[in-house]
Amino acid sequence: MILRNCRRLALTCLLAMGLASTLTACATTPTDVQGLDFPEASSGLVEQKGGAASRFMIAAANPLAVEAGYDVLKAGGNALDAAFATQLVLNLVEPQSSGIGGGAFILYWDNTTKTLHAYDGRETAPATATEDRFLTDDGAAMRRPQAVIGGKSVGVPGLVGVMHLAHNTHGALPWLDIFAPAIDVAANGFEISPRLFRLLEVDKALPLIKTPAAHYYLSDGTPKTVGTRIQNPKMANTLRRISAEGPGAFYTGSIAQDIVSEVTQSTRNPADLTLKDMASYSAKERTPLCAPYRQYKICGMPAPTSGGIGVIQTLGLLENFDLPNMEPWSAEAVHLFAEAGRLVYADRATYIADPDFSPVPQQGLIDKRYLYERAALINPAGRIEKAEAGKPPQEGTFSYGPGRDFERPSTTHISVIDDKGNAVSMTSSIEGAFGSHLMVRGFLLNNQLTDFSYDAVAEGRTVANRVEGGKRPRSSMAPIIVFDENGEIVAVSGSPGGMSIVPLVTKTLIAMLDWNMTPQEATNLPNVLLFGSTVLLEGGTDLENVKPELEALGHRVRMGNFPSGVHAIGVRDGMLFGGADPRREGSVMGD
Repeated sequence: MILRNCRRLALTCLLAMGLASTLTACATTPTDVQGLDFPEASSGLVEQKGGAASRFMIAAANPLAVEAGYDVLKAGGNALDAAFATQLVLNLVEPQSSGIGGGAFILYWDNTTKTLHAYDGRETAPATATEDRFLTDDGAAMRRPQAVIGGKSVGVPGLVGVMHLAHNTHGALPWLDIFAPAIDVAANGFEISPRLFRLLEVDKALPLIKTPAAHYYLSDGTPKTVGTRIQNPKMANTLRRISAEGPGAFYTGSIAQDIVSEVTQSTRNPADLTLKDMASYSAKERTPLCAPYRQYKICGMPAPTSGGIGVIQTLGLLENFDLPNMEPWSAEAVHLFAEAGRLVYADRATYIADPDFSPVPQQGLIDKRYLYERAALINPAGRIEKAEAGKPPQEGTFSYGPGRDFERPSTTHISVIDDKGNAVSMTSSIEGAFGSHLMVRGFLLNNQLTDFSYDAVAEGRTVANRVEGGKRPRSSMAPIIVFDENGEIVAVSGSPGGMSIVPLVTKTLIAMLDWNMTPQEATNLPNVLLFGSTVLLEGGTDLENVKPELEALGHRVRMGNFPSGVHAIGVRDGMLFGGADPRREGSVMGD
């Protein structure tokens, strides 16, 4: 399954569809777009053919991980079992992006009860954390590289807790069984992929830190080469403990003590994480956020992630325009998409934070009348001079100002539908590439606490997303499940990408729902992203042709490449169709 035509794909590196399934000369570096920081580097393109199946399907960011999930589905596991087995293998083969040292958001559709569940496994700040956590002695905000690496950026990991919470209710296979594939990979090893090698190569801090350096690098500081088999016996033992003893083995006892010791004794930014913080962690089931889009119902995660709100808002704004009759990524369509995104980002900066600490007007932000009024600000003939937060309907008074964060695009996404119609959309992360760079018992710890808006504190502004003890930092992760008017699943999608997750996922949904593309076609579609006042168009694509028109409308436009990782499944006429992002090295499998 390639494409109906190459114009829609518009990835120059795939001309004539003759791309070998190896990295190509289209590979780019994090500095492709001057002034834009991509900490998880682009590693080029791989040809993705998508797939079709009639019973079940899984799509994720690495073939070994996808195979693990596929085997679980074949063995009678459900979508949740498969997603978790896949995630645990991703921890090993894609360590820069996710793992048990980080967190996740999970949407689970129970097709038997026809119920959608939303599980929050976001990391939490230590109890003693204060809003000046990332300020220097003179009260200035730490520079990003200074804040990321070391102990201060580490939140209490949530992945193990949220996996157990969801599996305890919905899992079909025993908890022990979903760990078996990852234990095998950890014990017997895997070959370093081109993408992992590329990320090890461009990271200048990781080889300077003893534990990860010994695991991933040679004695001269260069990465172990592509194809080198690396084993992780420490991780195998960690997974054996958790699989046999449950989450208590992670949040208490010697594993928890080692995490606390690594954070508090770090040579970079030692911090205040305690055993009590670890033992007190609690994953949460929250109410999914759903809203109509044309004849569909779009469902996503609520706060503390802004992703579900952002995708629903963007689609709700664009519903007021005739996208289905526009040429895919015409100048008109890109302009509307960018302007809608600017309004969404303005709302995000002001309103979204941990709802257990700050009131978040979630229903007001996706209210149809509110979005209709906001859409009236979009001028098809020109750029909004200044996109500002709106005033959504809400209870009580909201007194916070806008606060920026610098969420990094080191994340992964898994989409699964099983043979009983259950579905999982799961996005997980350790935040920046290789997280805090601290490694414990074979896994890396997150740097999620740098997702708080600490620059606002340095400027003396009060914002909702400030650091507080026990609080979850704002996220952009956006696992999405789409239903038709009969309540049947139409699409499962999500992506890594930091603050760019919302436009990446929204692009994919528009392509599938409005432009009638397959998941692979939608995933291949060139990326249109927003970075502050800049619209980033994917380089080497037909989007170069619309750049002058966008500039004439007042946009500041740059061309560049971004390491997205969309993984999507669509349902049509009883068949499952999958798509894996060609900008990473994932795959689709199904029966």
